[in-house]
Amino acid sequence: MANKLHIIANFKKYKYLLSQLIIKEIKLKYRRSYLGIVWTLIEPLLTMIVLTVVFSAFLGRDGIADGLPFPVYILAGRLLYAFFSGSTKGAMKSVRTSARMIKKVYIPKYMYPLSSILANFLTFLISLIVLVGVAIVMKVQPTWWMLGTIIPIIQLLIMCVGMGLLLATISVFFRDFEYLWGVALMLIMYTCAIFYETSRLGESAWILEINPVYAVIKNFRNCICGVGFDAPSMIYATVFGVVTLILGVVLFYKKQDEFILHL
Repeated sequence: MANKLHIIANFKKYKYLLSQLIIKEIKLKYRRSYLGIVWTLIEPLLTMIVLTVVFSAFLGRDGIADGLPFPVYILAGRLLYAFFSGSTKGAMKSVRTSARMIKKVYIPKYMYPLSSILANFLTFLISLIVLVGVAIVMKVQPTWWMLGTIIPIIQLLIMCVGMGLLLATISVFFRDFEYLWGVALMLIMYTCAIFYETSRLGESAWILEINPVYAVIKNFRNCICGVGFDAPSMIYATVFGVVTLILGVVLFYKKQDEFILHL
């Protein structure tokens, strides 16, 4: 209990520093770009256009994928996966890339992966403007279920924090794990049904259900098209996120004092 209170007190004490680290992350990401953070809007839009043109041939004549216009279907999956991928990769490198600061100044070490994840989360929220715009252009019928998209987003954020803390810890001791995670992300991407309909997989669709990120994307899309939550996917994503968060916090807290020996 005392440890929990200490963590909360630390978080409150360093919340301003956390905000500065988040701003720094975003500035570094776009430091050599003329358009800067505007790319948060342009990049997913261009990607959506390319994927729509390339993969539309695999759709039926009406251009609908699982109840959504194909551009909206692609963009919804792509944005959520990009947030997960960017957050976990950034968090994994955060401790090692901050080695100089860690050796000179005391800052709670969880601030580094957390700031990377929250910076990605902020740019993700901004990029949702594009999704809203495309949904309006494609005349997606608004329903109250759209407000439910908040829940899959929170689930994904929890997953990212949990996985980020786990990966940040592991990569300090096993640096080659970064390459293994790159391969894992590719597998996760192809089992997220970003640019293909799940109905086309037939009996093999169960493979996607193993992927917790797909569970989040599935319910996010369901909310957009007004279908509502798929209960098994909701439960799976919630349990996976909470368990991963607990494991990440425990492992990071247990090993953080050893980081200095391996940086």
